[in-house]
Amino acid sequence: MASEDTEALDALEREAKEFNKDAEIDRILKAFRLDAYAVLDLQPGVPESDIKAQYRKKSLLIHPDKTTNPSAPEAFDRLKKAQTELMDEKARTRLDEAIADARMLLIRERKWTVDNPELQSEEFKHDWREKTKLVLVDNELRRRKQVKAQMQEEGRQQKKEEEELTERKRKRDHDQQWEATREQRIGSWRDFQKGKSGEGEKKKKKKMKVLA
Repeated sequence: MASEDTEALDALEREAKEFNKDAEIDRILKAFRLDAYAVLDLQPGVPESDIKAQYRKKSLLIHPDKTTNPSAPEAFDRLKKAQTELMDEKARTRLDEAIADARMLLIRERKWTVDNPELQSEEFKHDWREKTKLVLVDNELRRRKQVKAQMQEEGRQQKKEEEELTERKRKRDHDQQWEATREQRIGSWRDFQKGKSGEGEKKKKKKMKVLA
């Protein structure tokens, strides 16, 4: 009986662990992917040590080798990407600035001061998270436009370089061809000159004959 109870408890424990893994995978996939803090379930401004500890804890929980959940690889990749972003000083600074911008935009829209007690309310925190999403989306769209414009400019530059390369090749081929036929042209010119000289001599003889 004791053995059956132990087996039942072990089964329940395994089921609970799988449930926790599935719940965490679902949370990560539903988190706003442009907000690395949200993906890692962290508050903005936490120290680097908290980022490392949180990533280790969650990556061990949802690692594809430790669960049969088919969405585990995608969730794990998102978790890794979020951790990499937060460990990158420039990327984290951009994210922190976007979150701060969202907060200030809300304060200005509501014509509040920075010490307004409403800033501590759950309602404001919710609105802040939603505003952060909008700011991050706007920043991402702007970034993509810049990348697209840069790629177009690089494409134009590459096309220009290719055209210049083609023109140089055409000129080089032309010069080589001109040089290769040089002897032939000189020979033709000499033959032409000889022909003219021969005609001149004939005319002279003809003239002299008439004069005689």
